[in-house]
Amino acid sequence: MLREFSLEGRFALVTGGSKGLGYAMAAALARAGAEVAITSRHRDELEAAARDLSSETSRRFVPIVADVTKADQVDAMTAEAVKAFGRLDILVNNAGINIRRPTVAQTQEEFRRIIDTNLIGAFLVAQSVGRHLVEQKSGSVINVASMIGMVGLAERPGYTASKGGLIQLTRTMALEWAPLGIRVNALCPGPFETEINTPVLNDPAAREFFDQRIPLGRWGKPAELGGAIVFLASDASSFMTGATLVIDGGWTAQ
Repeated sequence: MLREFSLEGRFALVTGGSKGLGYAMAAALARAGAEVAITSRHRDELEAAARDLSSETSRRFVPIVADVTKADQVDAMTAEAVKAFGRLDILVNNAGINIRRPTVAQTQEEFRRIIDTNLIGAFLVAQSVGRHLVEQKSGSVINVASMIGMVGLAERPGYTASKGGLIQLTRTMALEWAPLGIRVNALCPGPFETEINTPVLNDPAAREFFDQRIPLGRWGKPAELGGAIVFLASDASSFMTGATLVIDGGWTAQ
């Protein structure tokens, strides 16, 4: 059974892989046997992350600078990953941003920035990588959405809209690509201790609000997404597509 989780001989691309959940998921894929390309907009941060990941896992990491909101950069990113590995088997569509603001206060520019990165950017990446997967008639696409793509949360109008849209996009791509042997699933993390959540973690009132609503009584550690990402990327989930896997400490069970 453990062989079903092996990613030996497979090649992955993780957007937003230089920190936070992206970094943790890239590490998990490598420990399962994959070679991984990670992307970020920031070269220095990206190259440092690739060195650290390679040191931690003894696996090859390819750093690729790209802005997922720019179609030309996305296509160049995909081409560079395919050139480095010869093929791609796994896409982790993880790049994202969050700007917390009440609905009446969030500016149109902020809302567009969130949608451009979290939803349109994810679409551009899936489309670009998808062309290669369609050609080879195999692959696993994992769109990193959020538990608040499934339930509401105050002061996250752009973020909840983008992640809810990404879950629906996941279902559409899954239906289109299933006959070609390509699986598409959404991973929905809940409250995790990452840089993007620093404003909440450092705000005592906001921290208490979350702490009281997580049934397991604590925030998740990034490494705790490792099992889920390897499962979705590997043959262990070979009959799973169009699904939404929630890792949220029980938040959405309420």
